[in-house]
Amino acid sequence: MPYLSELNYKPVADSDGETIGKLTDLVAIRRGEVAHPEVVALVVHRREGALVLPIGEVLTLFAPAIPLRHRLHDIPPYQPGEQDLYLARDVLDKQIIDTDGVRVVRVNDLELVRVNDRYYVANVDIGGWGLLRRLGLARTIQKLGGRFKVAMPPGIISWDDVELLSENQPLRLKVPGHKVGELHPADIAEILSDLSRAEGSRLLQSLDVEMVADALEEVEPDFQARLVQGLPDEQVADILEEMAPDEAADLLAELPDERSAELLELMEDDEAEDVRKLLAYPEDSAGGIMTTEYVTIPPDLTAEQAIAHLRATAHEAETIFYVYVTDAENRLVGVFSLSDLILAQPSTPVVEFMHQRVVSVALTDRQDEVAQVVAKYNLLAVPVVDDEGHLHGIVTADDALDKILPTAWKKRLPKMYR
Repeated sequence: MPYLSELNYKPVADSDGETIGKLTDLVAIRRGEVAHPEVVALVVHRREGALVLPIGEVLTLFAPAIPLRHRLHDIPPYQPGEQDLYLARDVLDKQIIDTDGVRVVRVNDLELVRVNDRYYVANVDIGGWGLLRRLGLARTIQKLGGRFKVAMPPGIISWDDVELLSENQPLRLKVPGHKVGELHPADIAEILSDLSRAEGSRLLQSLDVEMVADALEEVEPDFQARLVQGLPDEQVADILEEMAPDEAADLLAELPDERSAELLELMEDDEAEDVRKLLAYPEDSAGGIMTTEYVTIPPDLTAEQAIAHLRATAHEAETIFYVYVTDAENRLVGVFSLSDLILAQPSTPVVEFMHQRVVSVALTDRQDEVAQVVAKYNLLAVPVVDDEGHLHGIVTADDALDKILPTAWKKRLPKMYR
């Protein structure tokens, strides 16, 4: 199948055989549910200026000279539309998201295919061959490669697996957020790290709020702040509401004080109150790194009632590996794991299988002290209490070990117990 680079600058001749110019670009659009863009027009360069002609006037693209069906003055010009994608201008040399390989790559060439007298963009060439082809060196290198047994990976990916980014236009998605939205938040975070701040912001704007929040939680707060810098305050406030309170507090701490205060005002009262509470503690203290999204139950329930209670109330918890038992004044009186709960008989009171000697940390304990407790007792989370034993939050293992483990390893920990 031919490549765009092999068609560019080919002569274009009308039905009289008169050369009218050279092909410099192809125009494509996406029709209906067909994933691959269909070529609808060609751009012909002339001394008098560029002409855009409908593809229906082309007898065949795959010829040494591209023949047209009629004489030039009998051909109506192509009428441009909003969905037009100029393949050379808008795609070549641009960055794309390879949603199959989960990476950001650059387009070196485009492979075309003819199906029932229609032309489509089949594949994207991101490898060295595409670049050599455009430079006119591909055949020479192929000959040398055959002689000296030099191989070069083809670097071809299907158009189905890409999302197109443009530096000068808004993010163009075949289905807004569809491809990227199916990726794991950690994969989206990795893609964001490969993009410029402007491109990253455009990508975030194309995704739903919950997906953005999950992706931002996978990167460090300073990078979070750079990504949301260009987003509208209302959108950032919505994102903050979807983030875990401790993650939202970390992000706000990286923003200028004035904007941080404005965002807190835009957030829902309950979410804003949780975040303000965390911001009141030193950044490297247990109070500063804890989350207020945890699960508690009263001590007067049975195992069966506890399960029903969790089903009704635990949807927003960051982790439910541990369930904390608190009295009417929110004092921590016990803890049990989900395995304790599942193995208990339905009629067994919680107080009979909960652990009454609960390992906890104080609000003002330093982060390294919290990390030592987590490591010593092999915990996935540790509760944070005040001097009277009131439960204020929990510190998850990834946040406790933030300064001990590399970020790449730390980000894997929450997935073990979410």
